[in-house]
Amino acid sequence: MAAVHHRTVDVDGLTVFYREAGPSDAPVLLLLHGYPSSSHMFRHLIPALAGPYRVIAPDHIGFGRSSAPDVAEFPYTFDALAEVTRGFLAALGVQRYAIYVQDYGAPIGWRLALASPQAVTAVVSQSGNAYEEGFVPEFWEPIWAYGDEPTAENLERLRPALGREAIEWQYTHGVPDPSLIDPDAWEHDLALLACTGVDRAQLALFGDYPGNRDLYPAVHEWLRSSGVPVLSVWGRNDEIFGPAGAEAFRRDAPDAEVVLLDGGHFLLESHLDAVAAAILRFRPRVRAATDAR
Repeated sequence: MAAVHHRTVDVDGLTVFYREAGPSDAPVLLLLHGYPSSSHMFRHLIPALAGPYRVIAPDHIGFGRSSAPDVAEFPYTFDALAEVTRGFLAALGVQRYAIYVQDYGAPIGWRLALASPQAVTAVVSQSGNAYEEGFVPEFWEPIWAYGDEPTAENLERLRPALGREAIEWQYTHGVPDPSLIDPDAWEHDLALLACTGVDRAQLALFGDYPGNRDLYPAVHEWLRSSGVPVLSVWGRNDEIFGPAGAEAFRRDAPDAEVVLLDGGHFLLESHLDAVAAAILRFRPRVRAATDAR
């Protein structure tokens, strides 16, 4: 089992916590987590992939063990999170890398790719949306409503998403055997969400999320023009980003590999081995793309 290092780096006065494992000369796989988690969601995947990959998983600002400045001190937008991630990669000297994107990690990863198209060598998407087809309407309606009308009333409709019931649901829905899900996963998230000011940061990101859809045409063009290898491994029962979002990658990346598993949104909690196996099988395409760029 590969040793996993737990480190921090300063990026423009902000502390970014990250987990890292694997040899320095292996292809880099940058793991970008979603809401409401952190690099903690990759705690078992990292050692499973290290060796064939150099695996790097940062906590976004406002998440996990990274800095969580007040909303008056940091603009909680996806542009800002991507900018910190670019600074993080520069601090580590990483110039070329594949991305594993999940949930919020996707709009951050797409911004990295659009800013430096030659830097991103491959995409692994696990419930990381890039198409309208992926959005499950019942889940997203309050977020679109707040984006259209950012009223106090619509904001309050989003606040339950920060609570225990909603966080636990994100982990357990769509999983045929919920006893496979470690409760420590959502307890970890809830403890960090309870930190002072983090609720306001998360509500700000909810409000910024609708603008991510404006990036999609540029992302599609990048997928087409770059020919970047794509692996879409998804929970077919995900009620946040449905499996249509996984299949849609084939529209702009015809050689995309699509793997649908009998799970939900946090697929690593129930199907770790299957996801790891798919990513390890994908490695030759990642290595070839890395060497070619």
